Amino acid sequence: MAAADPPLPSDGGTPAPSPGVAPPAVRLPSPLVEVEEPALARYGVRLLLKRDDLIHPRLVGNKYRKLRLNLDAAAAAGHRTLLTFGGAYSNHLRATAAAGRLCGFATVGVVRGDELAGRPLNPSLAAAAADGMRLEFVDRATYRRKAEPEVLAALLDRHGPAYVLPEGGSNALAARGCADLGRELAGAADVVAVACGTGGTLAGLAAGLPAGAEAIGFAVLRGGSFLDADVARLQHAAFGGRRGRWRVEDRFHHGGYARTTPDLEVFADAFTALHGLPVERVYVAKMLYGVAALAREGAFAPGTRVAAVITG
Repeated sequence: MAAADPPLPSDGGTPAPSPGVAPPAVRLPSPLVEVEEPALARYGVRLLLKRDDLIHPRLVGNKYRKLRLNLDAAAAAGHRTLLTFGGAYSNHLRATAAAGRLCGFATVGVVRGDELAGRPLNPSLAAAAADGMRLEFVDRATYRRKAEPEVLAALLDRHGPAYVLPEGGSNALAARGCADLGRELAGAADVVAVACGTGGTLAGLAAGLPAGAEAIGFAVLRGGSFLDADVARLQHAAFGGRRGRWRVEDRFHHGGYARTTPDLEVFADAFTALHGLPVERVYVAKMLYGVAALAREGAFAPGTRVAAVITG
């Protein structure tokens, strides 16, 4: 790994490296810090923050872990373009665009919702575009069919050959990359909590944890019970079968993806004020809120060490 980010074209520096150069300046293992959180401490539960948001300034959170092996595979297969999918506020689209810029790949983002095409870009999509991602907005019916061969063939016909990443970046290689997260927490935590959108991080995390530790995925989408089957499928593809102790909590979505509630806002603001950590609302706040709720329900025995993964 290089010691610092290479100059980017947008910075007036030299062009990005050829495809396959690993993203530089990664910080692994990510820091693990214990905090005194009253919502858990009153029940004798210890809270540790796994600061995956500090892995890389441009590829924050679980995104580096999920992309790392996929970038290697794309380069090995001779691809020069990454094509992937996401909603208007997708962290995955933003991270893929940044990875492409850093590692020398062109990037294409297929965005759910053709009604967005004529509107100003929100900060997430604007950041992806600034990193060179070509955005294509498709109607929601087509987006639901994005994995069907004829839809994918039409996309590749328009954009050229590409290494295709699924929505959220969750595939077998992503799960294998996230297994390192579990290994980094061996002996440090009894329970590990992580927010879940597509299940790839939970699938790998659980596989990497030692026997006896448990991973809990907090669904950020309404109706997140589908994640049970998706995580099991990802583990089968990545590891040949179910691995580790894990479960999905789908009660703390606060209305669905990218939605919030007054209770969530109050909780997140109080957490930030106490710990000095800005709490991202789409994923992290819901996970932390869920951990506090489980502690209140008596889900953790006194003395339990809960590591919360801060994905940024």
